[in-house]
Parts: sequence; structure tokens; C-alpha cells
Amino acid sequence: MNDNDREEQSIIVETVSRVMIPFIQLFSLYVIIHGASGPGGGFQGGVIFAASIILYALTYSLSRGKRRFPPGSQITLATVGLSMYAGIGLLCLFFGRGKAHYLNYGFLPFTGGFESNRALAMEVVEIGIGLAVTGMIVSIFFDLAGRGDHAQEEQEREP
Repeated sequence: MNDNDREEQSIIVETVSRVMIPFIQLFSLYVIIHGASGPGGGFQGGVIFAASIILYALTYSLSRGKRRFPPGSQITLATVGLSMYAGIGLLCLFFGRGKAHYLNYGFLPFTGGFESNRALAMEVVEIGIGLAVTGMIVSIFFDLAGRGDHAQEEQEREP
């Protein structure tokens, strides 16, 4: 394969990725939001969203992917997601006053009754799981994909 074929292939892959990534991300948000009442949920939607970021990094370059989604934002996303999940669970325990179980949404003091409380809390939990999974999957990918770069840098430093 000569350089012209490689450039054309790269242009095709970049164009298809550029078109598909927003739709993949939109679908992942649908899976997360719809997951409380149907198939899917936070984990599945988070993995799909992470796959779109990984597709971007594989299509353009690992360094561009890291600039677009830096390590600090990966950790922040995972932390916020975990805090949302744990926060709803702790609120359930706190407002249950010894009668509630972790993530027993019936004891939450939101106005609207049990079903409304349950739906709102489940959506927050699903979004939290999606954020945490996205942050961690992308972090794992960048850590594993960058292993070769660190080994190569260490070999170049040694005299």
C-alpha cells in the first residue's frame, strides 16, 4: 500500500468517525436515561460513551484524544459519578432513620410521592453510574494505550 492509499483510508476513517461519534454519544445518553425503565442503564451507556471517546483517540491520535479528554477530567467524571450514586444511597439511609436500606428510594423527602421519588432517584443513580463508568473506562484505555510510550521513553533515556 502506498502513501496515497493510506491518506485516502485515513480520510475515510476520519470522516466516518466524525459523523458517527455524535450519534454514538447521543445513543449512549439515551441508554443511560432510558435504563431506569427499560433495557440498558448507566453501565451500558457509560461504556458506549467511553467507546466513542476511544474511537476518537484511535482515529485521530492518542495525544489528541488525551487533549480532548485529559486525565483530570477522567478522574473528575468518575468521582462525580460515584458521588451521585453514593449520595443518593446515603440520603436514603439518612432519611430512613434506621428503617431504610441503601438505595431504598421510598424514604427520600422529595415532593411528589413514592413513584416520583423513585423515578428521580433512579435517574440520578443511572447518570452517576454512567459518568463513573465513562471516566474509568477511558482512563483504563489511556493508561494501557500509553504503556508503550513510557517504555520507549525509558529506553531512549538509558545511555
